[in-house]
Amino acid sequence: MYILFEGIDTCGKSTQIELLAQKQPEILVTHEPGGTAFGKKAREILLEDSLASKRAELLLFLADRAEHYQEIIKPNKDKIVVSDRGFISGIGYALANGDFDFDALVSLNKFALEEHFPDKIILFLTNMETLKERTAAKTLDGIELRGLEYLIQVQEHMRESILRLEIPHLFIDATDSIENIHQSILTYLKV
Repeated sequence: MYILFEGIDTCGKSTQIELLAQKQPEILVTHEPGGTAFGKKAREILLEDSLASKRAELLLFLADRAEHYQEIIKPNKDKIVVSDRGFISGIGYALANGDFDFDALVSLNKFALEEHFPDKIILFLTNMETLKERTAAKTLDGIELRGLEYLIQVQEHMRESILRLEIPHLFIDATDSIENIHQSILTYLKV
């Protein structure tokens, strides 16, 4: 089973993945971008926010996604694979950048993922107050420096994309307690 944990930075998905992995050590945990050797290099470029072309940024994410699928997801299709981010983030960020068509993005991601979307998606939804609080406590990367309104817009594009694609999902209130969120995830995944 291929499961995506999605959400903007500071929403708590990494914390929940860690808790899930402690409870279920047989789960294979990975992340995008950066889950492969190529992905580590791509992640450095992407987090610098140094690309002038948003198309180049999108294509770099897609290249990482294709490599990640080939190296990690596909060979482990008989296991439970949990990815910290994936194509829903890719679509959300691309749509927030403004000049991309949803259907074209879906087609490109289907190509990168060899027509295999995740079995389930867990999307963490936060609010502006919590986002301000959590980002104030960390050093922001190039993408986060685009602004908090931008991040909330990305989050909304992620939510809308999941609904349009009709992929089984769980929307999580990221402002809830860590334990309540953890229990909701365990119940949803039935692990």
